[in-house]
Amino acid sequence: MSLYETLAAEIAKSIRDGVLRAGDKLPSVRDACAARGVSPSTVFQAYYLLEARGLIRAQPRSGYYVSAPAVSLPPEPGPSNPDGESTELAISERIFDILGSVRNRDVAPLGSAFPSPLLFPLPRLAQAMAAHLKRQDPLDTVEDLAPGNPGLRRQIALRYLIGGINVPAADIVVTNGALEALNLCLQAVTRPGDTVMVEAPTFYGALQALERQGLKALEVPTHPRTGIDLDAMETAIRRHAPKACWLMTQFQNPLGSLMPDDRKRQLVDVLARHGIPLIEDDVYGELYFGAARPVPAKAYDTQGLVLHCSSFSKCLAPGYRIGWTSAGRYTQRVQRLKLSSTLSASGPAQGAIAEYLEQGGYDRHLRRLRATLQAQQERMADAIAQEFPAGTRVTRPQGGFFLWLELPAPVDALALHRQALARGISVAPGPIFSASGQFGSALRLNYGHPWNAGTQDAVRVLGELARQACAQAVKAG
Repeated sequence: MSLYETLAAEIAKSIRDGVLRAGDKLPSVRDACAARGVSPSTVFQAYYLLEARGLIRAQPRSGYYVSAPAVSLPPEPGPSNPDGESTELAISERIFDILGSVRNRDVAPLGSAFPSPLLFPLPRLAQAMAAHLKRQDPLDTVEDLAPGNPGLRRQIALRYLIGGINVPAADIVVTNGALEALNLCLQAVTRPGDTVMVEAPTFYGALQALERQGLKALEVPTHPRTGIDLDAMETAIRRHAPKACWLMTQFQNPLGSLMPDDRKRQLVDVLARHGIPLIEDDVYGELYFGAARPVPAKAYDTQGLVLHCSSFSKCLAPGYRIGWTSAGRYTQRVQRLKLSSTLSASGPAQGAIAEYLEQGGYDRHLRRLRATLQAQQERMADAIAQEFPAGTRVTRPQGGFFLWLELPAPVDALALHRQALARGISVAPGPIFSASGQFGSALRLNYGHPWNAGTQDAVRVLGELARQACAQAVKAG
């Protein structure tokens, strides 16, 4: 991050943590320069950024002050409490029925799994694609077969190195998006009938993958801030002897949870003691709101048991469908599965992204993207606080682009989904994130699309429908 972004992030954290409170005066530009050893321009840029996000306000001839929050935000949800039993899955039909609506561009995409494509540098990527194709050697089509384009794999290895993880390019397999990487890894470490530990709630794509491969899901309690409960995981291991674990340790979908570093280390240690491979789904890792990228669980893997999967779909090139895995001791098995199924990811798409990364500018794009997403999260959270019924609980993710809402118990999320869709609004209801159909009063909302009058109105209508559902339930009960 630049100096002014780092300063702004530190001040914003102090405001979120309550160190700086509404009405407190920030240091003068001169005092901040002296304390931080930075230029007046750096301080002004940091203050302008915080002012644009509504966190501080300028008072003429006086200075900058912490703004009062527009509304008091709802409380956060508590940890989940699944029944602790493994479950055979039959969920795909419901998921397909519910999520089909997000393809309609006339529907407000609060239920979408992707951020707005308008947030990505698509013209730059198109230029990179053209430059790559102009000088492409026909024999590159052979080099691009699994494990993938050598230049792209070097660039991915560099991204790992920047994050403090030494992953050789030879250990990286390029795939058709992260979902293929995850499916290949799952196939590499399990057999039909095995049990796989997942979070509760969990990404519905994981449940579909388990169902397709004839596997059972074992849901483990998960906290919306700190992720999976490690004590409950140990208990589940002793009772059910799962063969693998599929987790998102960073900005989990749908909760947005971020496991602290010490808990990631403990997670890897627990699984290593039992010889259980971890499939780490890390597609949101670049979308952090803090000063530095948090490290994945892969950073603590010393036995090759963590199969780390990610992609460029959520942070750079959604339509290019380029993902990868660093699969540790299972790399050769994953590579062979890739060769025997789809051979390779798109050669031109691999080359275009490699070209773009080599040109530089990726981190600059990510800084803009993260700032946009954080601002949009704040706007949506404020709107939810104003529009939704009393008793609503909302997560406070430190990255990604999802909010998880738990509505007052009488509200039926599936019925609310149908009512909202009739009004041109998509949502993702809680039951699709559970193997056992839990979270019947929960919703996942996407704040990764531009905050405008249409989005604001969609949240207003959704809140109105939720209030009506609450009132009807109280009247009936």
